[in-house]
Amino acid sequence: MFRPKVPTMPQPTGLVAPPAVVAPTTITPGVLAPPPASVTPVPPRPAVQLAPSTALALIGGGTAVVLVVGAVLVSMLLAVAVTAASVAVCAVVIRSLLLSRR
Repeated sequence: MFRPKVPTMPQPTGLVAPPAVVAPTTITPGVLAPPPASVTPVPPRPAVQLAPSTALALIGGGTAVVLVVGAVLVSMLLAVAVTAASVAVCAVVIRSLLLSRR
């Protein structure tokens, strides 16, 4: 009952086809295509021109993003610090309660 039984290999049922023989094929090198006769040059893209008001808007937007991300990171750091301080206070209180019972 507690001894494992090794499964027997199942025997194939029905007709068994012999393995197919694959004939080797020869590899023929490809013919290189001639390069195109004339390629028209692509005109260069026009340079982006920023108006002074657009540049100021971009600088203001970037500054706002940096300030918001900084505020979020500082608030997360503050939350971690407050949590650590409260855990430390709880540990001191629990330790004093356990030591006062002795």
